[in-house]
Amino acid sequence: MWHLRWGIVFALLLAGCGPIEPVPEPSPDPFAKAETVAVPPEAPAMYRYLRARMDLLAGDSRSAHEHYKAAAGHDPSSAFLRARLAKSYLGLGEVDNAVAEAEAAVRLDAGDRESRGLLAGLYSATGKVPEGIREYRKLLELDPDDAQTRLYLGAVYLGEGQYGPAREHLERYTQSNPGSPLGHYYLGRVLAESRELARAERSYEAALKLHPSSAPVLAELGLVHEFRGRRSAALETYEKLLKVDPRNDWAGRRVEAFRSGRRDLAEARAEFDRLRSREATPGAARTKVALVHYELGNLEDAVTEFSLALVERPDDHRVRFFLGLTYSRVEDHDGAAGQFERIPADSEYFVDSRVQLASVYERQERFPEAVTAIRAALDKDDRRRKELFRFLAEVYRKAKDYPNAIEAMHTVVELDPKSDRVHFALGALYDESKDKDKTIEYMQKAIELNPDYAAALNYLGYTYADLGMELDRAEQLTIRALEIEPNDGFYIDTLGWVYYRKGDYPRAIEQLEKAVHLVVDDPVIIEHLGDAYLKAGKPDKALRSYRDALKAATEGEQLERIRSKIGEVERGI
Repeated sequence: MWHLRWGIVFALLLAGCGPIEPVPEPSPDPFAKAETVAVPPEAPAMYRYLRARMDLLAGDSRSAHEHYKAAAGHDPSSAFLRARLAKSYLGLGEVDNAVAEAEAAVRLDAGDRESRGLLAGLYSATGKVPEGIREYRKLLELDPDDAQTRLYLGAVYLGEGQYGPAREHLERYTQSNPGSPLGHYYLGRVLAESRELARAERSYEAALKLHPSSAPVLAELGLVHEFRGRRSAALETYEKLLKVDPRNDWAGRRVEAFRSGRRDLAEARAEFDRLRSREATPGAARTKVALVHYELGNLEDAVTEFSLALVERPDDHRVRFFLGLTYSRVEDHDGAAGQFERIPADSEYFVDSRVQLASVYERQERFPEAVTAIRAALDKDDRRRKELFRFLAEVYRKAKDYPNAIEAMHTVVELDPKSDRVHFALGALYDESKDKDKTIEYMQKAIELNPDYAAALNYLGYTYADLGMELDRAEQLTIRALEIEPNDGFYIDTLGWVYYRKGDYPRAIEQLEKAVHLVVDDPVIIEHLGDAYLKAGKPDKALRSYRDALKAATEGEQLERIRSKIGEVERGI
């Protein structure tokens, strides 16, 4: 198949076509006898396919899509490429094109289960149910043990009200997958619709043993208890549902109706019908399967399943949110942003979507847009102000907008005035903005709130040492930090730097050598050791340390400083 042989041909393109021959005698034209190597006809398609994969790894799904189109254009007879292009269209929401490419892939390779499964999902999601059923059944002919296909086929039959075949497939699915709460849930739904209420109860209860906090299962089990006249069991189930989902107004009304003696079974039946229309669909099944893929890290499969679920249920903000999360995990920033942006302000997922959107923008260094997203979340949610303002401060910090970062962090301090960590974060921000007085002020406040806060003790000690002030106090603070966390290389570096500032170079070297051993690649610590060696009259060792620090350094100012020190030591030697 194409996707198996491209690696061999691509390797030939990179490595040549045979062993290295002896070098011939020089001639006036050394290339006169060179043979022309024919480029394999698959090569342009392979090149475009590889470019698409590289773009996906770089988080650029739109560029990847263009390369997939070009690859399929170069080799339109490749079922593999047509299927990849179909998935790419699906990810962009171009469903008709996705269907066309999936159909082409199946025509080219009728035995390719991946292409046929994609086509079956597209058909069922776009309302072409008979065609979807046909493709699912062909998949089962290819592999009768394909459990996921059997689950989807059962869900399609259930959604169509064909309870006989739905039951057949779901019973076979649960027999081979007894640990699947989804299978027991759908079988329970089929049995409830068929009025086999006792068996439906058992299926729902089996699902709850595997997933005790499933709100849909609890709701439907409560309704089945009601239909059977089991009032106490129904009330107990609804109360469990309220613990799982305290905002479930319908469950609250059912509990109140039971307690007041005003039961309305018609309302219960109406709710059962509503749940059926929402949960008993292939899209709902796909959502749950996609969540499993997401949890297991099968992210490409998760993207496909979430995308198919969205075709059927475009207003399902939960599915869209998780699709955005999946794109984020595969570093497809454009794909993630596209999903989060489409979640409206009245959705319960709006605030979380804006937080995730801000995170995507932050990684792309689109800081103004990240700020806008966080402020949109702040306008909607007063309960998470501390978390959101802290995130806002971090975005401003990464943008090096220290005045706004400090202002946002001051809001966090006002919201949580007794938090040692919040005061520490504000002090660190002031340090980045070069305001040492405020750095000292807020580190002292953090220590007042928590005298055993080792990070704050060390930070204040280092600040004093770096400024060459309060050196006895700096020593006390750092020793206290090391009593709490004795093997922290950065704290040991601080103590060595305090001794350096005090002019006690042998003790400085002793501590700094320990720190370098514990934190092997930190350029600041290595530079400190070089400084101590130089002051102790050991220029050779100082030069080695500076050169090691230069290898580890990344910041421009630090690189210039270390190079200058190397030059001075070399001239001195």
